[in-house]
Amino acid sequence: MTALQNLQRQLAYIIPGARLEETVLPGCPEICLHLLNADYPQEALAASTVQRVMDNPLYWAFCWASGQVLAAHLLRHPERVADRRVLDFGCGSGVVSIAAALAGAREVIACDNDAFALAMTERNAALNGVQVQLAPDFDALAGPVELITAADVLYDRENLPWLERFPRRADAVLVADSRLKSFDHPAYSEIARQVSVTVPDLDESSEFREVRVYLSH
Repeated sequence: MTALQNLQRQLAYIIPGARLEETVLPGCPEICLHLLNADYPQEALAASTVQRVMDNPLYWAFCWASGQVLAAHLLRHPERVADRRVLDFGCGSGVVSIAAALAGAREVIACDNDAFALAMTERNAALNGVQVQLAPDFDALAGPVELITAADVLYDRENLPWLERFPRRADAVLVADSRLKSFDHPAYSEIARQVSVTVPDLDESSEFREVRVYLSH
């Protein structure tokens, strides 16, 4: 069984009838990803299916709004990553990792504690003709890092301490987020704002479609 088939099998186990399909991102058409099909089952799910989704979050099967915005930002501003060693924290489907590689990063490390996210990032990188390194443990990574990227990781307030840790590990940090509206951290400044959507579209509230991009200083 190939890695992609294994991911498809896991997806179908969690949501019966769901599948992965190649999807060109509307807000970043330079990138194509294997994602949950746009017509995924949306009827009332059985209790057992809801429990499987809760136990096995499908972060890796979506391209979240902030990830799409940050990927597009890197492609518009390749100087942010050119010839740098980049760590993409919480890589999910791999969209920001792929954008960094396409924009000329010397090395891209996709970091996630979800083995399925790492597998999906590797497959999506191959789909886009780039290579990324995979890292399941942020603390185990050796060597200097020149840029850390992090998109859609602040949905959980328990992740806020990472904002303190990132600047101690890298020369610069780029954070994109649509969930935390009161981002007022002394180590970061807002540099961009853009409306976007998650792919496939979750029909989220408009308040979650405005993405802010922050740069450390």
